[in-house]
Amino acid sequence: MENSIEKNLKHIHELLAKGEFIEAMDTYFHDDVIVREANGDPKVGKKACIQFEEDWIKNELKKFIGYKSGNYAVNGNHSFYDAVFTADLNDGTTLVSEQIVATEWRDGKIYRERYYHA
Repeated sequence: MENSIEKNLKHIHELLAKGEFIEAMDTYFHDDVIVREANGDPKVGKKACIQFEEDWIKNELKKFIGYKSGNYAVNGNHSFYDAVFTADLNDGTTLVSEQIVATEWRDGKIYRERYYHA
């Protein structure tokens, strides 16, 4: 039997594959979420994280190319998965970000999330 975290991960990956980042965040982020990109400063709170993403999309993203997630693992209230995000940016470069995403879940929502990428 599939657990709720696995089910939620599959839905999140479906949304991200279509470039529906804001919908995924709005649906699955806990109100008190903390998100950290690599060694960057954490973003705190669902509203702040969504605002940051909206600003990035508006100011940096020229064309979404794809988001492909691969393997994942779930242990208790933690999940891990790998993914590749690809996009053309407004500055003329193409971003290819290979990621490992570590997530802590609370009440069926993403409570803590950290992206490790190259």
